[in-house]
Amino acid sequence: MSKKPIIGITMGDPAGVGPEVIVKSLQEKEVYQNAHPIVIGDAKIIQRAAKDLNIKISITPKKLDDDLSQTSFGEIACVDLDLVPENLAVGEVSPVAGDAAFQYLEAAIQLANKNKIQAICTAPLNKEALQKGGHMYPGHTEILADLTQTEDFSMMLSSPKLKVIHVTTHIGLLDAIQKIKPDRVFNVIKLADKTLKDAGIEQPKIGVCGINPHAGENGLFGYGEEEEKIIPAVQLAKEQGINVEGPLPADTLFFRAQRGDFDIVVAMYHDQGHGPIKVLGLEAGVNITVGLPIIRTSVDHGTAFDIAGKGIVDEGSMLEALRQAIELAPK
Repeated sequence: MSKKPIIGITMGDPAGVGPEVIVKSLQEKEVYQNAHPIVIGDAKIIQRAAKDLNIKISITPKKLDDDLSQTSFGEIACVDLDLVPENLAVGEVSPVAGDAAFQYLEAAIQLANKNKIQAICTAPLNKEALQKGGHMYPGHTEILADLTQTEDFSMMLSSPKLKVIHVTTHIGLLDAIQKIKPDRVFNVIKLADKTLKDAGIEQPKIGVCGINPHAGENGLFGYGEEEEKIIPAVQLAKEQGINVEGPLPADTLFFRAQRGDFDIVVAMYHDQGHGPIKVLGLEAGVNITVGLPIIRTSVDHGTAFDIAGKGIVDEGSMLEALRQAIELAPK
């Protein structure tokens, strides 16, 4: 096996900006200096994206059983599943594209299970297209958990100034509050602690958000959700030696975390955690699925159908996702 990790890059929804951010990112020599990047998707769509970007690049088609450890800067190696037509409409929801995005990810997991790739880096998929394509998942995280038979997992967003891990993600707010339970909060605190310790932080400082304004302010707001759902989990985590504090008001916790008071924030629901990360800049955020048996990082933006095919997408988030996949991948 090559000393450099092999990173499988799934193309995401082929009608979105995924192919473009991949092509632009693979123009950076540092990626090839530190890894063997392998695109998993449709070679013809990668070639079309290069044309839209006015980039001349050689596309080398590969098969699933080929040796994937030989890549060179100046060409893009692509495990070519050949799932969509060359004239697939750009910037539109398509069942064909949604099904293809699922199959790219499924193939990447198969390769990871065979140790043919050491990490997966995902370009964005479109949830509507995914479900119209017959795959009833709310997003990448849930697909990965299902296909790897992982029960205890969470979405972590990472940026240079802030890390956030989520108790709930792609469900409505009322459903999220119902699903926030002490055991789930405790498990997410443990995942945050383990993930940062694995990354070299000896005693991570973890801040836990409340649900209500001012974290309920001792029962003044809400119906005792903090006391019922969060405080027991925080107390149990402390008993196990985890350096955790909460529940804390979210409006000040995120400020304190980016200032350096905490290494990671435990958010209770999707927008509570995503909002602060995205305010810091879409190009800086990376999505990491914590708890899986394989390394998976992702861009922290969507398919951006409104600019797909126009050659103007920013590749910063994909580059950062690749850097983190390379850093986390077993060598």
